Amino acid sequence: MAEVKEFTLPDLGEGLTEAEVVRWLVEVGEVVAVDQPVVEVETAKAMVEVPCPYGGVVTARYGAEGEELAVGAPLLTVAVGADASAPAAAEGSGSGGADGVVAEADGADAAEDGGAGETSGAVLVGYGTGAPPARRRRVRPTPVPAAAAAAAGQVNGVASGYGRHAVTPEVPVRAEAAEPAPGPVPVISPLVRRLARQNGVELRTLTGSGPDGLILRADVERAIGEAGAPAAAAEPSAAAASAPAADAGEVRIPLRGLRGVVADKMSRSRREIPEATCWVDVDATELLAARRAMNAAGGPDAPKISLLALLARICTAALARYPELNARVDTEAREIVRLERVHVGFAAQTDRGLVVPVVRDAHARSAESLSEELGRLTGAARDGSLTPGELTGSTFTLNNYGVFGVDGSTPIINHPEAAMLGVGRIVPKPWVYEGELAVRQVTQLSLTFDHRVCDGGVAGGFLRYVADCVEQPAVLLRGV
Repeated sequence: MAEVKEFTLPDLGEGLTEAEVVRWLVEVGEVVAVDQPVVEVETAKAMVEVPCPYGGVVTARYGAEGEELAVGAPLLTVAVGADASAPAAAEGSGSGGADGVVAEADGADAAEDGGAGETSGAVLVGYGTGAPPARRRRVRPTPVPAAAAAAAGQVNGVASGYGRHAVTPEVPVRAEAAEPAPGPVPVISPLVRRLARQNGVELRTLTGSGPDGLILRADVERAIGEAGAPAAAAEPSAAAASAPAADAGEVRIPLRGLRGVVADKMSRSRREIPEATCWVDVDATELLAARRAMNAAGGPDAPKISLLALLARICTAALARYPELNARVDTEAREIVRLERVHVGFAAQTDRGLVVPVVRDAHARSAESLSEELGRLTGAARDGSLTPGELTGSTFTLNNYGVFGVDGSTPIINHPEAAMLGVGRIVPKPWVYEGELAVRQVTQLSLTFDHRVCDGGVAGGFLRYVADCVEQPAVLLRGV
């Protein structure tokens, strides 16, 4: 006899408490295997395909596409066991359909499932290869109207209107969850989907201008303009909707998703870290010349080395000399924790906001390897395909704000790191070179550091070494 198991949204790490359902990968009544991805969700950090730890038949789905679910909230229920080939669990027939109660299962029952109790090999934070919890949570969703339940009928004795958010092919709970035509919509970004949904634009009617017909934000905005509807800059909050007429000129943007996470992290950094900043103007002419020479030596078909990769290589060499800055502070233990491995994060501006992809073990990479990995992560950041693991664990951050056309900045440290190097734009300026006035390519470097891990002497020494390597790249050869 089949047993109905409830699969909840797992903990996706980094303190994330919610995720948005982007796309369901399975239908109600479909047979799923252990560890098969069943839904694609977007957290504040990345798009994630969530695998189901059970094998059997999907009896209910929770949450429409575009809806936010909290960690621990039900995602779907699966009928597992000897009768898993049936589209629903037989014990549901006695529930009356309206109450929608999921039977509780203890750890011993789960262990005795035989083939249905196959252990999941996928590991997300909160579930995986460990033993199941002692008791599963009882869920009592709001009953669906009797008319809807009657229209939907029953599937093997289980009401197809099961649960407040249960979605079935016959009776979709939300209109936006049911697509008007079969086949996938060529959209990657959830922001594009949300913008279209807010303005009533049907994505299937658009022809994408991106690669392979990919629908971009510009395509949706063009459709909104042609329809004469103003593009919604943000989904208005309930408070803004109920605001008095006197506040009609206000625009309220909820601090949630990526923007909310960034706000919380930056606020925590400013509260906890006593930061200081020092900076220096440097002549980058020789570094640019060295990059041109390296790329020319590789030939026309060789991958090009980026300027950011050379700066990252310089930073790893500087951190080897000044390990105090590759550290974090354990406030509870009142200890400075120095880290042996260098994972370099770099700030990347995307349509979703500011993200910091991480190059793992940057200290063990060559300039060419750094350039290749930086390019891969930058592309993934732009199309929203970065995984949570590629956005966490940095020990030092490199921030090239020169791409915005600015010379200097005093950035906020990426908590819990101890330092961040900022690089301004490189522009031709008059400069005294070898005793004579000349036009050179000049940039400004700034180092923001945690004053708890070191004093100004260490920070100044680190910045001066970086500056010397930029002005004379041959300085790097001394440590090779």
